[in-house]
Amino acid sequence: MLSFGAESFVFQFAVQNLKIKIYRTIALPVVLYESATWSLILSEEPRLRVFENRVLRRIFGSKRDEITREWRKLHNEELNDLYSSHIIIQVIKIEKNKMGGACSAYRGEAYKGFGGET
Repeated sequence: MLSFGAESFVFQFAVQNLKIKIYRTIALPVVLYESATWSLILSEEPRLRVFENRVLRRIFGSKRDEITREWRKLHNEELNDLYSSHIIIQVIKIEKNKMGGACSAYRGEAYKGFGGET
């Protein structure tokens, strides 16, 4: 039987994992819907990073500083260490690259030199 502190830690870890799964399966696909067709402007990238960091801060909560013993928000580097998955901008760029091959095939560029004229 686990002590109360250990039980609450295990429960908190399970809740955190559940929140991450919900973020990956529901929130992220909704945000990234048709992202391959977006014209991602340089000024929009920070806004998407802010969104992702805000969601991750809600999932992972705050952290107690060892020196001052006060609660503080997690820094961006700490969030990236805790959530070691693709950041939202990288996912969009990967989707755009996948779509790029499909667009060139649609325009006929993928078939140049294959059996004559395009």
